[in-house]
Amino acid sequence: MTLSASLARGVAPATPGTLHARTVTGELSAPPRPGLTVRFGRGEKPDVDLGVGVDDLRVSRRHGELTYRQGLWWLRNTGQQLVRLPRGRMMHLSTEPMPLDTGYTPLFVKGSGYREHLVELYVAGHDDQGPLSRRRAETVRPETWALNDDERLLLVVLGQRYLLYEEDPRPLSYATAAKQLGYLRPDANWTERRIEHRIEAVRHRLDRTGFRYPLIHDKSQGRPGDNSLLHNLIKGLVESTTLVPPDLDLMEDDAAWPDSAP
Repeated sequence: MTLSASLARGVAPATPGTLHARTVTGELSAPPRPGLTVRFGRGEKPDVDLGVGVDDLRVSRRHGELTYRQGLWWLRNTGQQLVRLPRGRMMHLSTEPMPLDTGYTPLFVKGSGYREHLVELYVAGHDDQGPLSRRRAETVRPETWALNDDERLLLVVLGQRYLLYEEDPRPLSYATAAKQLGYLRPDANWTERRIEHRIEAVRHRLDRTGFRYPLIHDKSQGRPGDNSLLHNLIKGLVESTTLVPPDLDLMEDDAAWPDSAP
């Protein structure tokens, strides 16, 4: 069977509510018929309608299902492993079914080790025009946020592990950052208190601009204890390309470091 291109490119015009599903081993379309259920997993027909992770024993024979009801397709995890959705959302066997939005939704079935198996879903809407070529269109630039020179240097020092693309990075402590900044800018008087105030000001300013991650804590929940807001700030700035790896050059002031060569 010849498979179509990724559903991320769109689908041919179809009845609104039509479900399109695709994996590396097959694809299908299902009409928006109340009570209709589409099942996917490692098993074979008639147990499943679409195979996924067929060579991976961590994937359940019937790992998930989509049922059309109340005018929507509802996704449910029926397997033992997690299903990962966009924006980091996870679904467990015990998670309540969730409705799919119109358009494209990729989901990933957790497999053996670091393996994840892609299931592409696309729910047709009223305004679908089919796949459109955008090869000659201007590229939409990432949305970035303005930082002054001091803010950029401070955030690069605090977030240097993120800019090195380390796995599961965390920010430097204010104390460590103050020490490094003391070597880099000895006349700037970067203290822990000053760093805290500058970061707080940046968080409050960007929180009003539609920043992707929360930057202000809910006071009813108490003060965050794991530096989560600073993590959100740096993560969002790196993902948006407001901060990029070449910014690490701001820290390459060899004459400022105590162990630099004479």
